[in-house]
Amino acid sequence: MSGIGTHTSMEMNRKEIETGRPVEMAPEMRSVELPTGVTLQYVEQGDPLGIPVLFLHGLGDSWHSFEPVLPYLPESVRAFALTQRGHGDSSRPDVGYLLQDFAADVASFMDALELESAVIVGHSLGSAIAQRVAIDHPERTNGLVLEGSFLSLANNPVAQEIWDSVISTLEDPVDPSFVREFQESTVVGPVPDAFMETLVRESLKLPARIWKSTVAGALQDDFSGELYKIEAPTLLVWGDQDEMVPRREQEAQTAVIAGSRLVVYHAAGHSAHWEEPDRFASDLARFIESSKLI
Repeated sequence: MSGIGTHTSMEMNRKEIETGRPVEMAPEMRSVELPTGVTLQYVEQGDPLGIPVLFLHGLGDSWHSFEPVLPYLPESVRAFALTQRGHGDSSRPDVGYLLQDFAADVASFMDALELESAVIVGHSLGSAIAQRVAIDHPERTNGLVLEGSFLSLANNPVAQEIWDSVISTLEDPVDPSFVREFQESTVVGPVPDAFMETLVRESLKLPARIWKSTVAGALQDDFSGELYKIEAPTLLVWGDQDEMVPRREQEAQTAVIAGSRLVVYHAAGHSAHWEEPDRFASDLARFIESSKLI
């Protein structure tokens, strides 16, 4: 039996300080216990009758990854920004860090919230999880937005190098300098200092075993041969200064995923939604409207 709790711990003035951007109303902080026993923290905002959109963060992040985007979303979007297993203040089970495990959590989350289907938005590792959701649970996926997405983490040389040189050797306590360098490497433009501090603080919540288990699990799953199964309308977002994922991987995905299209953010890095949250929200809203998902 799943249980849902809620509290409104985020006030407007704190959010304005951390994002550097104004906001009319803070989203509600909640948590849900899934049938597996894993408890996920998330925030929700928007019209309860609006189009459900689930936001999945990247490695080391939490729901805060999409905090700059939320103020720019239209009220018609019922937004859920999740903190995935092992991350932030969600549960840290001893096992279960394959992409299929994260994808199963998303499906269970939708069951718990009584969402028949949703638009799934993923960033970096979150995009791989989103792809896994679309492949494993096509009936639950109305649309797909993939930012900084990999054709396959298993065959990405940068991901393999990060594993070999850093992640595989991590020990507790995780070095704060590694965490800061990791987060700052994903942007090329300015982001508010307070927001970057939040990202670093959230990443430091992960013990070494979570970094290792999550990356090792992602490297095991080469889903590139299954991307043709994705039937949902798909938008790929990519910053042309992304040093983790080259453009050719974006083009390879659009060639395989039927009806997909690529939007390029010039002078943006791997975390383009941190650098241009207003544009990201606008592109998402336009994608939902043009795909007739509302």
